[in-house]
Amino acid sequence: MQTIRTRTASKDRGAERDLSPLLAGAATAVGGFGALLAQTGSDSPLRGPFTLFFLLAAPAVALAAALRGLEPFARVLTALAGSVVVNMLVAQGMLATHRWSYRGGVVAVTMISALLLLLLWVRRRSGRTTTGRTP
Repeated sequence: MQTIRTRTASKDRGAERDLSPLLAGAATAVGGFGALLAQTGSDSPLRGPFTLFFLLAAPAVALAAALRGLEPFARVLTALAGSVVVNMLVAQGMLATHRWSYRGGVVAVTMISALLLLLLWVRRRSGRTTTGRTP
């Protein structure tokens, strides 16, 4: 049985589509501000929540970019779980080597996320995609 959906022309539908880049920009700003507050050692009450948001969002975005083949809900759930794993591995490694610092943790998570995004970018630029097609 096939479901046929009709599209209704509505001004609200266009507004919903324009909202996602705005939310992505706001999330980037909050995460970047959190990392900046952590690195400067600010005494702002926003440092904790914004830094936590950055530590969860940065690896999650990098992992979600790598998981393009999954359905949206599975992609979000897997990316968030992977983000927690990345943060725990960074913390464990820093504690095991007696080099723990919150500033170092933010830098390490940033570098791991950036490296993963860079590797994905290089892989896609070289023509090897997950579907085997060239762009």
